[in-house]
Amino acid sequence: MNFSGNTILITGGGSGIGRGLAEALQAAGNTVVIAGRRKAALDETTAANPGIKSLVLDIENPVSIRAFAEQVGSDFPSLNVLINNAGIMRAENLLEQQADLGDAEAIVTTNLLGPIRLTAALLPLLKKQPSATIINVSSGLAFVPLSLTPTYCATKAAIHSYTQSLRYQLKSTKIEVLELAPPYVATDLMDGASDPRAMPLDKYIAEVMSILKTQPTPTEILVENVKGLRFAAESGHYDAVFNGLNAARADGK
Repeated sequence: MNFSGNTILITGGGSGIGRGLAEALQAAGNTVVIAGRRKAALDETTAANPGIKSLVLDIENPVSIRAFAEQVGSDFPSLNVLINNAGIMRAENLLEQQADLGDAEAIVTTNLLGPIRLTAALLPLLKKQPSATIINVSSGLAFVPLSLTPTYCATKAAIHSYTQSLRYQLKSTKIEVLELAPPYVATDLMDGASDPRAMPLDKYIAEVMSILKTQPTPTEILVENVKGLRFAAESGHYDAVFNGLNAARADGK
């Protein structure tokens, strides 16, 4: 991925990792467009960062996604980087699920169907560019799940798999496909912003930006804090990591 000179769309760009990436990528010399459902969050981000553009996107609505892609093509015809970052995370008690499974379905729609639909809608535009990049945001929990949030972890594991297939199918094009797998970062996702165990957001963004400067960019963008989860199986420590992760969260430690 070229480090500067891009036109970049970041979903979920009004807060958390999305906002951090938007601010850092703009500072690196890119045109940045953020998208999300919460207009207030988008407006706050753009007000604090003159030059960042915003568009409202309902990532759960396939009709809205298609209309959004048409608007992006019209307003930002040079778009060459898509960062699928938008996501939701909710605790679920699988022993006491409601009949409608509303939380699980919303997580699947936002975290998995949303990126798949948006990627499909924007591929024709990305294919027109001299070079382009798709970055799908998964999670360290794609590799070792936190049982408190089973559907979230399942969608991130699916994003990891989808990204591998997408990369292979696009290998004959000028579109590179990367995966960003964050560790536990201090954001408002599941109240992580106040948890001292979470990696500070500014440190996470700084390390990611350093990796993005590497040429060629690694297919998996992994900060040091996530490698214990990412390579738990390969290292032969999966059971210990899984049990430690889930026991710590269950005990509130």
